[in-house]
Amino acid sequence: WRSMFIQTQSTPNANSVKLLPGEPVLGKVATAEFNSIRDAQTSPLARKLLVIDGVNSVFLAKDFITVTKDSHVEWAVLRPELFEAIMDHYSSGEPVLSEGALPDHDCTIYPEDSDVVAMIKELLETRVKPAVADDGGNIIFRGFDEVSGVVDLELQGACSSCSSSSVTLKMGVENMLKHYVPEVREVREVKGEEKAELDSVSNKALSDLESKLLEKGYIR
Repeated sequence: WRSMFIQTQSTPNANSVKLLPGEPVLGKVATAEFNSIRDAQTSPLARKLLVIDGVNSVFLAKDFITVTKDSHVEWAVLRPELFEAIMDHYSSGEPVLSEGALPDHDCTIYPEDSDVVAMIKELLETRVKPAVADDGGNIIFRGFDEVSGVVDLELQGACSSCSSSSVTLKMGVENMLKHYVPEVREVREVKGEEKAELDSVSNKALSDLESKLLEKGYIR
């Protein structure tokens, strides 16, 4: 592992770099993002990178890692530490994600998805995600409101703090979705707190549904 060759690729975000270790990272079509050491309890690799002074967030994908840094820290200083942490991880034999930790499979199409949601997920998976991954980032589907026609998307990796990402979201992704899916009227970016709020609303809705099903004896 000491002879491991880690490639670096620049991204549209000057504070993010894409690292390709030449080994599988998540090794499957899924992603995971960590914005603090506390977040990274399920990922030994992300923890090793987040303890480095100046590292803000770590994004893991199939075969690459995107690290986003503080603007006042120079890559020349940070890069050797990042390389060392990655090599240490791969020589340790530890998993990238702990057993039981779930990567983000946001575009899986479920039987209960409407035709519109299924089409949105398919377009994101086949047309948007590959292009965004080239730049060291990802776009996560967080929901579609059938009434307002608003699609909620979360930006990850190099995209999440890039000044041009909101323009890309509006001009590129929104226009493409509206073209193929007439029911889509707008694309909205969901950030940290809003995402937590959406998750809690979703969890409450699931909990309420479960209670109703229990009452009616559909589930035991």
